[in-house]
Amino acid sequence: MPYHIPGTRFARNLITRRTLISQLVKRDFQQRYVGSAAGWLWGLVHPLVLLASYVFIFQICLGQTAAPDDVTTSYPMLLFCGMLPWLLFQETVQRSAGSLVEQANLITKTVFPAEIVPVSIFLSSLISNTLALVLAIAGAAIVTHHVSPLLATLPVFMLLLGMFAVGIGWIAASLHVYLRDTAQVLIVILTLWFWATPIFINDAQFRHAGTWAVVLMDLNPLTYFVRAWREALLGYRMPLLIHWGEIAAAFAIGFFVCGGLFFRYLKRGFADVL
Repeated sequence: MPYHIPGTRFARNLITRRTLISQLVKRDFQQRYVGSAAGWLWGLVHPLVLLASYVFIFQICLGQTAAPDDVTTSYPMLLFCGMLPWLLFQETVQRSAGSLVEQANLITKTVFPAEIVPVSIFLSSLISNTLALVLAIAGAAIVTHHVSPLLATLPVFMLLLGMFAVGIGWIAASLHVYLRDTAQVLIVILTLWFWATPIFINDAQFRHAGTWAVVLMDLNPLTYFVRAWREALLGYRMPLLIHWGEIAAAFAIGFFVCGGLFFRYLKRGFADVL
């Protein structure tokens, strides 16, 4: 009887999953821009066009400005840094919803770990988002005349945001297998969630709206990711960043674990339904 070293099977499974994720990320990123003349540059064009549109509406037309206690007086930079975590989160969750149906052939005809699909979507989205992040870092250096040392903490928050987005992506993807309206409902939820996140308006304006708005803001996990991105790119207040990081970590770990358990429970019937 052959002797198996303890942990060998786990190591093999881990290597196999890493390889599969790498292949899925590469294929997804290539397919998004196949046949496109501009290619990956569209990953920069889209957020910049959104930024220009929002600056025109909120700053030029509505006279919105940065609050006195914000990390910068530049409203466009404040807006851009706040948009980046939301765009990464939104793309991951929205694309994850229908991902299992799109990969039905792999799930039903092969021994395929379906849980890695939302993970690969996050990593693919992260590549595009990082391109825009580079512009944000350059813009922050121009506006503040320095590069914030807190920038070194951003990979940690990216990991936490990934855990949070993948956790919700697992829930949405598994539900969509059984209820095909899930993706449409998710679009409605994300639209409401977007406007409930303090990207365009500051905390003082939320407080002005009433206690219910403050509670809504405080219970919104994206609030802390938006604050963390701005502080890491533009600020210097390490104690606040640590505080927001602790709250973000609690949300991320909680949703990642719950999403994983929910996905694992519903996964049993995927092959029959797909």
